[in-house]
Amino acid sequence: MFKRLFQILCIVLVSLALVNVSYSFTGFFGHHKKVKAANGEIRIPIQSVNDGKAHHYVYSGKDQEVKFFVVKSADGVIRAAFDACDVCFKSKKGYSQDGEFMICNNCGRKFHSNRINVVKGGCNPAPLQRMEKDNHLIIQVADVLKGAKYF
Repeated sequence: MFKRLFQILCIVLVSLALVNVSYSFTGFFGHHKKVKAANGEIRIPIQSVNDGKAHHYVYSGKDQEVKFFVVKSADGVIRAAFDACDVCFKSKKGYSQDGEFMICNNCGRKFHSNRINVVKGGCNPAPLQRMEKDNHLIIQVADVLKGAKYF
């Protein structure tokens, strides 16, 4: 019985280690939803991103994938940023959410969601231009591709 319990414990510990390593490199097995563009723009239904949770996306250009996230902040604004910053982008770890804060998965710094698209540079999430129209969040592909340098 002790041998079986030890085997189960080892399996659980190895599984947790694999999940932790995966999260460090891809954020839980690549949690970015793929988006496509039409007529040079990415259209995301507002109703799918207005819940206060960070929604991670990836756009595949000709030779480059660009990752970004969208989150509705506590002040009611839907914000978008690249899943990278000017400082930690080389780690390719991006951001995760903790309540009203986005946290850099590399250095651990916290950024209030109300400040995304407002504060630029350093370890702040790199801003991504967006607009709301016809119940959609619209992001121009040209703006997304400007963030290719991070990925």
